[in-house]
Amino acid sequence: MVCLVADVDGGTLAYLANRRYAMAMNAIDEQVAGSLLRSARLRLGLSQTRFADVLGIAQPTLSAYESGRRQPTLPTLLRMLNRAGLDLRLELVERDDHDRVLAEWERTLDDATRERLRSQGYRLVSDAA
Repeated sequence: MVCLVADVDGGTLAYLANRRYAMAMNAIDEQVAGSLLRSARLRLGLSQTRFADVLGIAQPTLSAYESGRRQPTLPTLLRMLNRAGLDLRLELVERDDHDRVLAEWERTLDDATRERLRSQGYRLVSDAA
C-alpha cells in the first residue's frame, strides 16, 4: 500500500463529524482536495479517465475536483483515496519557527559575513523585512 501524507499548515480543513456535507472553504483550502487527488493520480501514473474508474466516479467529476471547481467532502475524499490504495494522514505538529531562529543567528554575524553571504546568493531573513 502506498501512503500519501499531507501536511496542512497555516490553513484549515474544517469538517464536522455530525454533518453530511463539508462546510464552505476559503480560496486556498478549495484547492487542497483537488491537489491531493491530482498528486495521488500522478503518483500512480494514471490518466484522469483511468483514475476516475479506480475511484468509481466519472472523469468530469475528477476533473472538477482537480481544478477546484468542486470539492468532495472529507469522507468522500477518504473513501476515494482508499479505493486507490492510499491513506490520507493529517498531522498536527508544532509550529515551524525557522525564520525566528535564522534571524537570531543572523544577528550574531558581522557585516562582512553578511555581505559575503549576499554575494554568494543567499537571501538573509533581515533582507526580507
